Amino acid sequence: MSKESYIVSALKYRPLTWGSVVGQSNITDTLQKAIDTGQLAQAYLFCGPRGVGKTTIARIFARSINQVDDKEQTDFSYNIFELDAASNNHVDDIRNITDQVRIPPQIGKYKVHIIDEVHMLSSAAFNAFLKTLEEPPPHAIFILATTEKHKIIPTILSRCQVYDFNRITVKDIADHLEDIAKKEKVVAEKEALMVIAEKADGALRDALSVFDQMVNFCNGNITYEAVIKNLNILDHDYFFKISDKVYKNDIHETLMIFDEILAKGFDGHHFITGLGSHFRNLLVCRDKKTISLLEVSDKIKDQFIEQSNNFDSRIIIDILKIVSEADIHYRTSKNQRLHVELALMKMASLSISDEKKKQLISA
Repeated sequence: MSKESYIVSALKYRPLTWGSVVGQSNITDTLQKAIDTGQLAQAYLFCGPRGVGKTTIARIFARSINQVDDKEQTDFSYNIFELDAASNNHVDDIRNITDQVRIPPQIGKYKVHIIDEVHMLSSAAFNAFLKTLEEPPPHAIFILATTEKHKIIPTILSRCQVYDFNRITVKDIADHLEDIAKKEKVVAEKEALMVIAEKADGALRDALSVFDQMVNFCNGNITYEAVIKNLNILDHDYFFKISDKVYKNDIHETLMIFDEILAKGFDGHHFITGLGSHFRNLLVCRDKKTISLLEVSDKIKDQFIEQSNNFDSRIIIDILKIVSEADIHYRTSKNQRLHVELALMKMASLSISDEKKKQLISA
């Protein structure tokens, strides 16, 4: 990346066209068809978690609406008004919008008002906005965006077309990061990008921020080991080792691996939740129909498939019950280490034979 004109990836690669949007094809296709057919609503509500493209798509949609009637004109920024309701949430801020709404656009057919984080508006501001939203002039279109749909009052919801944005899949994020890495001439292992994508938890913006961080940390050569170290993530290898020892009923080795994990500074609760995800992945690998639910690299997927053959589905479900119980009671336990160790002992004892139990007790 060039030092002289450095721009963070989240801004540099922010989509400007429909085709560059990642992971929201169902929404972009619907909005494009609405524009093509001229069946435009006067109010839209974009809902979903952070970093999935709500504001980005709102801007693309706003620009595209006017381009239908004037294809030669490419800049309709003066027809688009944005308000950040997180910092402009008072009645006066809404009144400014209602004053602007009355004036028709000089060029183009529509004036589009984007209100971001709309759930942050005060009750008085919502009420002031309601009348304008109920009877807007024909040239006005409102696009509201929020991460907390449940905070929007029903009278606002009933006047909007609601679009629920999904978390972006790990594969889509990893593929996008791979494209950016090629453009920036950054060497990146696929497994490393998959870890970054998993860490982002469906938010592309978060993934791009972590990607920039790793470019700096790795000096342009992003490796799996470096990502695991820098992001303080428990490696899949630890969970594969634990699962192997649980399968072999090796209680003592299981406890030793957990001790090693604690010695590296990892939290016991973080380990339990990760172990739950690991056994969940083993369970979905037991059937070809559900393997598609596994969001990991092909290399890791092969390891999951191989290890899943060691476990009966019933045993995995029993282990998941133990993990779930350990997760629920972890915070209230006075001896959290023993709490996790006891859960590991139960897991490693599930398939043990009565004869072997006697040998372990006598030993």
